[in-house]
Amino acid sequence: MVFNGHCLCKAVTYTIDMDAPLVCGYDHCDDCQRQSGSTYSLVFVALKDKVKIEGPTKSWAGVGSSGKAVHRIFCSECGSPIAHDPEAAPPIIAMKAGTLVTEQKKALQPDTEIWTVGKLPFCQEHLAKPFTHMPE
Repeated sequence: MVFNGHCLCKAVTYTIDMDAPLVCGYDHCDDCQRQSGSTYSLVFVALKDKVKIEGPTKSWAGVGSSGKAVHRIFCSECGSPIAHDPEAAPPIIAMKAGTLVTEQKKALQPDTEIWTVGKLPFCQEHLAKPFTHMPE
């Protein structure tokens, strides 16, 4: 199966050649809350070599909990977040699942929550696999 997505202005598009995400869930870390402007970021974790991103992107690197950089990739035109690429886990990339085409994001079944230590108290949804921090 091929997953497809794009930014708000459609200048950046991507494909993911995988049958299913490695993980689909909510990231409650403070950085994801700030980047998404919401209570968490819905992520689709994929193998980096299965992802093809096209269009004008920029990135910003912050330091993750591992002490290594996390590269946040976004559209240079509209600013939509596309992915975060952690140096601590080179084979994977966490795609922002809200950027998937509508039919595909509606079919997602998130079951994992990471960084629940940062979960905002009014966020009452609970998924099957919660992790206080980043799972190893």
